[in-house]
Amino acid sequence: MDKVNSSVVSEFVLLGLCSSQDLQLFFFVFFSVLYVVIVLGNLLIIMTVTSDNSLHSPMYFLLGNLSFVDICQASFATPKMIADFLSEHKTISFSGCIAQIFFIHLFTGGEMVLLVSMAYDRYVAICKPLHYVVIMSRRTCSFLVMVSWAVGLVHTLSQLSFTVNLPFCGPNVVDSFFCDLPRVTKLACLDSYTVEILIVVNSGILSLSTFSLLVVSYIIILVTVWFKSSAAMAKAFSTLAAHITVVILFFGPCIFIYVWPFTTYPVDKLLAIFYTIFTPILNPIIYTLRNRDMKAAMRKIMTYYLRPTKISEMPLVVRNSLY
Repeated sequence: MDKVNSSVVSEFVLLGLCSSQDLQLFFFVFFSVLYVVIVLGNLLIIMTVTSDNSLHSPMYFLLGNLSFVDICQASFATPKMIADFLSEHKTISFSGCIAQIFFIHLFTGGEMVLLVSMAYDRYVAICKPLHYVVIMSRRTCSFLVMVSWAVGLVHTLSQLSFTVNLPFCGPNVVDSFFCDLPRVTKLACLDSYTVEILIVVNSGILSLSTFSLLVVSYIIILVTVWFKSSAAMAKAFSTLAAHITVVILFFGPCIFIYVWPFTTYPVDKLLAIFYTIFTPILNPIIYTLRNRDMKAAMRKIMTYYLRPTKISEMPLVVRNSLY
């Protein structure tokens, strides 16, 4: 008979970011504020893009979808991590652990493809401006978004197919603030070397291929504007510098954790924070606050919703009740 043909572990213990009570209280406040900023900031982007007619273009359509993915990516584990800062027993059920693995790979895989789509949009706008409207039609943009979700779904299902049936019969301590796939796989009651290789290959193909496409697209854009004018070069470099910053902060930790040989390091927890928390908060800052059209539209919306309502603009029933 096989040693173990089913898992007997019903829950996993998460060690979190640290064991110091003082630091945990600080982290509770710090990450609570960050999470609120992430949700409100990205919701503001989505509301601005959908409500302002001047932003109904392919670039902002993709930006709105990126903000939605960022909210999802920040929400799969952050609320649990924040709650655990106030708990002595940081545990998660086996099904909850599998769910976290599913969602992290769904959202990160989708975001990788979405970032490539945004780079393609900039490539068409700069290198093929006369054909931009035809190429980046509403149908094309919707197709790119659906492809990003489809790739994310295929990626996460393939990762789960390697791990969901692994036997977990004893060790259940995960040295992270969420069920990180490399660390969970290490707890299996068998030699997981083959599974680790399959996971590395799966993550490597997606991460390195999308990262390579991004680098190539940025190089083509810079080479194209190089021959136009110094002003166009400076503007393009300013825009791409912000995009490249997001790409490095997002892809760097992912590649180090999931593409590197399956050895876990203490720094992995810090790197995981980058693509689960810091990247979702940097996207609205980098892609939005540097954009004049977006800032103008946000000011218009905030002025509309936050301005004091005049009595003449109130409904008649409300006006009568004031006198």
